[in-house]
Amino acid sequence: MTAKLTEIEPTAIRMGPIRSCAAWIGAQFIYFLVWLFGKRISFDQTPWLKGPFGSEYIGDQPYEECARDEGLVVQRDAQSGGLIHEFAQMKGETFDPNLVDEKIRQFYENTAGYRMDVWAQSYFPSNIALWLLVSTICRKVNQLNFPIRALDTAKGMTSEIVLLNTPDGHRKYTGWFRQVLGTNRVIYTGFYMLGGVPLHDSLCIKVVFPMPDGNATVILRPSAGPSGEFLLSSAGSGFGDAGFYRIQKRKNVVRAWRINSLRETFRVYVDDVDVLRCDHNVRFLGLPVISLHYRIETN
Repeated sequence: MTAKLTEIEPTAIRMGPIRSCAAWIGAQFIYFLVWLFGKRISFDQTPWLKGPFGSEYIGDQPYEECARDEGLVVQRDAQSGGLIHEFAQMKGETFDPNLVDEKIRQFYENTAGYRMDVWAQSYFPSNIALWLLVSTICRKVNQLNFPIRALDTAKGMTSEIVLLNTPDGHRKYTGWFRQVLGTNRVIYTGFYMLGGVPLHDSLCIKVVFPMPDGNATVILRPSAGPSGEFLLSSAGSGFGDAGFYRIQKRKNVVRAWRINSLRETFRVYVDDVDVLRCDHNVRFLGLPVISLHYRIETN
């Protein structure tokens, strides 16, 4: 079953000439950094980094584009299904899924059955760079429009699960599509999957955010907290480990930059009154950039 693409307001990508120019310059600067600090890769040799790329405009288009390019069946607005098809698959030498609270495991296996409220807090001086990024490049392509102020998400956020399966029914990707209500700005057009990396002995959660002719890939190492929390961290020892990878293709050459100074952590837990919550923190150069707090409830 293939559902119709979500309607994106045309105003979501309308930008004045000055902001459009700033977005172009910013994108070219990022491409330069990827070429300067990244390494040339072949997906035949680094299959653990392979993931969907985007076209010039992102929005929700990558789900249909990926399904077409890879021969998958896409189901929009799935009423069942989760970010992780089977939580137990992550069991390994350094992580035992059975140590994680059952409520958390249910959320990851059936994310479609939950709704979320979110609060955001950004931090000076990192929020200046974040504002520049979000208000130019992210607005132009309509992807990764992180809320800068707490009131940005006052009207709420959508949470759509998109299933992408092979014709024989095998789950290849789970998409998580989230927009800010009232503006239709896309916070996440993400593809979730489990995958191994060369420098870690257990499966990690791999999240791919398509960007024009490339993507941002975040590989998160799972662990369990002492009270049943589920902890995810992008901290790793180098290329081939957990981390944030910016991947870009130009003239049939693909380069990948593992941004060592960019770190993400998630703490998913059940609070004292039995409410499921998540703390998501991003740091760059050791400085806090943004914190997102989620309250998670069943529909």
